[in-house]
Amino acid sequence: MRQAPLRHGTMRERNLAVVLGEIARRQPVSRARLAEATGFTKTTVSSLVASLAGAGLVREDGPVRDGERGRPATAVSVNGDRVAGLGLEINVDYLAACVLDLGRRIRHRHIVAADNRDRAPERVIAALTGLAARAISAAGEQGLSVAGAVVALPGTLDQGGGLVRSAPNLGWDDVAAGELLDAGLPGLPLPADYDNEANLAALGELWFGDGPALGSYVHVSGEIGIGAGIVVDGRVFRGAHGFAGELGHVVVDPGGPPCACGGRGCLEQVAGQEAILRGAGMTAATATSSASPDGPLSALVARLERGDERALAAVRRAGEALGQALATAVNLLDPDTIVLGGIFSGLAPWARPATEAALAGGAGLVRRSPPRITVSRLGGDAAALGAASLVVERVLDDPARLVTRC
Repeated sequence: MRQAPLRHGTMRERNLAVVLGEIARRQPVSRARLAEATGFTKTTVSSLVASLAGAGLVREDGPVRDGERGRPATAVSVNGDRVAGLGLEINVDYLAACVLDLGRRIRHRHIVAADNRDRAPERVIAALTGLAARAISAAGEQGLSVAGAVVALPGTLDQGGGLVRSAPNLGWDDVAAGELLDAGLPGLPLPADYDNEANLAALGELWFGDGPALGSYVHVSGEIGIGAGIVVDGRVFRGAHGFAGELGHVVVDPGGPPCACGGRGCLEQVAGQEAILRGAGMTAATATSSASPDGPLSALVARLERGDERALAAVRRAGEALGQALATAVNLLDPDTIVLGGIFSGLAPWARPATEAALAGGAGLVRRSPPRITVSRLGGDAAALGAASLVVERVLDDPARLVTRC
C-alpha cells in the first residue's frame, strides 16, 4: 500500500521529534554529533535546534568535546526549566497532582484526602481541577509552563475518550470523566489524556523505579481496589478494549463476600485496603485519618511492628490471596517480575512471605519456578508520577505542537 508523500510541515515536525529524541538520549551532545546520529545536514540540525531552543525545550550551555583534538563544541541538552507535565489522579480516598519538568524532576506534588465513594462525579472532578489549577500556578511560580495533563482514573475506561465504563469502588458507571475534565482544565498546548491508574503506576515504575531491569513485569497497584499494570518489552499491555489488568476481580474465595463489581470473593474483598483493616479490627475513623494515600496504613504498620496477632493474620491472609491470584496471572502472562506497589509496598515485610509461598505452590503453575517478587519504592506516588511522565514523553515525541506556538 503506497503512503502519501510527506508535506513539508509534516517532515519538519518529524525532524524536530528526531532531533529532540537524540538530544534526550545523548545529552549533553554537540550539533555535529546530532548531525552524525540523525543523518541531517549541520545546517538542518542548527535550524531545528534553534526552533527547539526558542520553545524552551532545549538549552545550549557549557562545552562538550567531540574528539581528542580541537576546540570543545557547545553542548545541547534538554531544558528542564521551561516546560513541564502535569499528572493527576482520582482514587477512592484521595486526589493527587504532580508536576514534572522535562528532566523528570518533581517540581510540585500535592495529595488531598477525600472520600470519593458515591460522591457525584461532577464534584470529584471539580475538586481535581481545582487541584490542577493550584499545581499549574505552582509550576508558573518556578518559571515552568505546563504543556499538558494526563489523568489516572480508577476502574475500566475507554481509551482516549476518558469514559469510565465501571469504577465499582467509586460507584461510577458510564461517566464521561474526560468531558468533565476537559471543561475544567485550562487550555493547555497538548490535549488532556486519560488512562487506568494501574497502567500509569506501572509506567511510573518503568521510569522512576527499577525500569528495564524488571524485564516484562506485572505491577500490582493496591489501594482500596487492586489493579495490575502489565508491561511487556517496555510498553503497557492494555488488551483489546483497554480493560486488561483487573486483578482485583479475580475470584479467590467463591463463597466469599459480595463485591461491588457484582461478583463474590474477589481478591480486593480479601486483600484490599479496607478488607485488611477490617480483618485487623481497625475502625473506619482510623482508615480515613490521614491526608496521604499511605496514611491509613500507618496505624496498621504500628500494630504489625508490635506483633499484634490479629493484624498479622489479616496481612498474611491478604498476602496469601494475592499469591493465589498472581498464580493465575503468571500462567497467562509469564512475566519476569512481579512488583508489589501501593499498599503492598508498605506491607511487604509481613505480606510478601505469604504471597511468595502461595505463588510458588499455586495449583497448576506451569513454570518450574515463579517469577521474582520485588517491592516498589514509589508507593502511592506511582500513578501520578507515571501520568506526569507520560506528558513528558508526549512532548519529546511531538515537540512541534509547542514549537509552533512560540
